[in-house]
Amino acid sequence: MESGAPDQASLGTKVRSATRWSLINTMVMRLGNFATGIVLVRYVLDPAAWGVYGVAQTVLMVLLSANELGVTLAVVRWEGDVRRFAPTVLSLSALSSGLLYLALFAAAPGVAALLGAPEATAVLRVMCLCLVLDGLSQVPAGVLTREFRQGRRMVVDALNFVVSTSVTLVLALQGWGAMSFACGAVAGNVVALAGCAVAAPGMLRFGWDPAQARALLRFGLPLAGASLLALAVVNADAMIVGAVLGHVALGYYMLAFNMAGWPVRVISETARRVSFAGFSRLAGDPKALSDGFARALGALVTATVPACVLLGALAGPLVELVYGAKWRPAAEALPWLMALGLARIAAELTYDCLVAVGRRRSLLLIQGLWLVTLVPVLILAARGGGIATVAAGHVLVAVAVVAPAFLVALRRGGIAARALARVCVRPVLGGLVMAALLVLLRQRLGEGLVALCATSLAGLVGYGLCALPARTLVALTRRRRGQGPEAPACVPAPRQPAAPAAHER
Repeated sequence: MESGAPDQASLGTKVRSATRWSLINTMVMRLGNFATGIVLVRYVLDPAAWGVYGVAQTVLMVLLSANELGVTLAVVRWEGDVRRFAPTVLSLSALSSGLLYLALFAAAPGVAALLGAPEATAVLRVMCLCLVLDGLSQVPAGVLTREFRQGRRMVVDALNFVVSTSVTLVLALQGWGAMSFACGAVAGNVVALAGCAVAAPGMLRFGWDPAQARALLRFGLPLAGASLLALAVVNADAMIVGAVLGHVALGYYMLAFNMAGWPVRVISETARRVSFAGFSRLAGDPKALSDGFARALGALVTATVPACVLLGALAGPLVELVYGAKWRPAAEALPWLMALGLARIAAELTYDCLVAVGRRRSLLLIQGLWLVTLVPVLILAARGGGIATVAAGHVLVAVAVVAPAFLVALRRGGIAARALARVCVRPVLGGLVMAALLVLLRQRLGEGLVALCATSLAGLVGYGLCALPARTLVALTRRRRGQGPEAPACVPAPRQPAAPAAHER
């Protein structure tokens, strides 16, 4: 980012525009992926093939977290002319991703066997080519995020989606199974790399400055470690389910996990594409950062709770309705995974905030604590039960261990737990009321399509009556004062200046 305090109105306009484009982008991409997944899971793939794909996807996601050593976040966070240090960032990112892929290629047979799916070796080797492509695209993609150019990012993501989906569907219908996903992912990433190069011209230039490289590694390695631990946390359950319960059980679990990710990905990804850049610009004003984080968390929780409660309370009939009766066992884990989804949204927003204020060591310690606590709990849960027990163990660790640790870290960063509780109390109350209505009406009306629609509508009305009045009154009050509609709350919005030195929010 350029040095100096940006104009408040200019920042607010950029944030609002980027948020709108990010929301549209995420919604369109997720709906497209959702529709494609229904076709593949319902008509083409069985739980075993889905489990093989799940093994490869899990490994890829963990490796992507450390793919570029965390240095590409400097493209978003560092001040000054990005062209000064972008070539060194690109060189570091390309080098680390290439070495990581070579290590994965050699270790693929052992990794696949360890996760209970030896047949996933070839799929792993193909899918993880995305590591190299991702490493090359990180610098231009970071420039788009830095400059809030989410409209261009949407075009790139759309091209990626169209190509990857087309290749996947064609190959899957020809009987390629899990390999169709790997080939589709690689094709889409090739197109995305080309799109990023066009959208952010001049950013695919290699260079090397030893002093910059040392500074980038000092900045990025703690973040890469924290990201690796975070992705290990998110994917530890899939690894343990595959290793202990087998890849068929993993297929069911991955389907439930993907369903649980619908609201999480749509809402969280929309926010995260602008939240880090927004928080970074407010890191020097603790009061503004605290207010904005509380407002962001309240908005995300309010938007996510109804979807999580709906999918959790009606898990069985919804899984069968969307994917077919053969996938009904996946519903056992879905209620717990929806609760985990809420925790993930709060954790991801907290991650961005703590990175923005420079508390990288705290993040590393918390993610390490999470992983060290989680792995033995999930192993015991898998050996003592099924996929539902594993999901419940995940929720237990998140609530009892990780949430208190994050609250302590936020308090040390100047964000009080009381303010966060205040913005979350209405959504939580509304969620409890909605859950009670859904369970009661499901028992009375049954699981037919019309009955499910009526039950869902009644639950959403109950949630709205409990969760929305306060936000409605705030919006009405702002309009009476002539301030216009409230700015998107997923990132810090500009605060009305009370004096020439007023800070952004």
